[in-house]
Amino acid sequence: MRLILLLGLAGFASAFSLRTTDPMLTIIAADLDVSVRQAALLASAYTLPYALMQIVLGPVGDAIGKSRLVRLALVILSIGLALSAIAPSYGTVMAGRILAGAFAGGIIPASMALIGDRVAYEDRQVAISRFLLAVILGQMSGSVVSGALAEWAGWRVVFGLSAGLTALICAATVIGLRNEVEKRSPLSVADAQQRYATVLTNPASLFVFATVAAEGLLIFGIFPFVAPILMAHGASGAFEAGMTIAAFAIGGVVYSAVVRRLIHGLGQWGMMKGGGLCCGVAYLVASFPVPWPVVSGAFLLAGFGFYMLHNTMQTQATELAPTARGSALALFASSFFLGQGVGPVLYGALADHTGFPPLLLGVAALTAALGFVSVRLIRR
Repeated sequence: MRLILLLGLAGFASAFSLRTTDPMLTIIAADLDVSVRQAALLASAYTLPYALMQIVLGPVGDAIGKSRLVRLALVILSIGLALSAIAPSYGTVMAGRILAGAFAGGIIPASMALIGDRVAYEDRQVAISRFLLAVILGQMSGSVVSGALAEWAGWRVVFGLSAGLTALICAATVIGLRNEVEKRSPLSVADAQQRYATVLTNPASLFVFATVAAEGLLIFGIFPFVAPILMAHGASGAFEAGMTIAAFAIGGVVYSAVVRRLIHGLGQWGMMKGGGLCCGVAYLVASFPVPWPVVSGAFLLAGFGFYMLHNTMQTQATELAPTARGSALALFASSFFLGQGVGPVLYGALADHTGFPPLLLGVAALTAALGFVSVRLIRR
């Protein structure tokens, strides 16, 4: 389906730019003369604005049309990435990442909401999983390219490549979605409040949003620290970190290949429980002194488990408020990326006191329990 393909390209661009920073944080820190903990804040500089701008962009998408929002967001994302590439100092790189993250936030949730508008519910989880495959490939490509290219050409080249790729995808979506017909309505604060109220009147909403926030914090909060974690396992730098984060994305690709069987075999509640367990086991393995390729394999398992849990939650979110689907998906994405933004700040502080193995043990236990607790609360 042409719409899924174009939205998938847009999701690819957003995910590519999101994951480029993580493998090369030690390189950025050395080049800009800051600590790794300060460099890790560049990840939060992308994800926190991404999360917070959802509150604005969700109603905007419902008002002006979700395809229009995707195109606008791609334009400004390209600009933010270009500014990150040429920024002369840590503060200006931070500003570029903030701009990029704020408008990247208009792409994936608006795309999923548009899929929700166009695809019947019984086919929606598979359709969203196809869209997610493009997002996963973006994450994987961003990690691998960043890890390999940063050591050879520097981190600025990585950001420049990301900006150029996003600009090309932006051109493709502007052309490909120009005939997309969507109902438009005036944008007002009162309308936005009404849409959010509609979403929150569903009693399942708060549990869905709390679960996805916990996903972001527990599962993704550790990503900016993959490079220093792997050094204790015998790795040397950004390349191994990129490969490990890419392994997480490969787990998502495996999930996409078997999603129909999982749905029929486990059902959505079984997938949530199994997904949390997979992630917990993976981070438990990473807490032990094993070689770094074993940690990479554990991240592959974590990626498989994450998408079992997350794809089910996404499908749930599309039905929280069908008349305000853009706003519902905006709150969903806001919660998810708020968790991702808080995670590196919290984990950086904890790791300074405990080191990474005890931190990973705690994350493993909480993540393993997440699916079971969420199923109990949402079903009730």
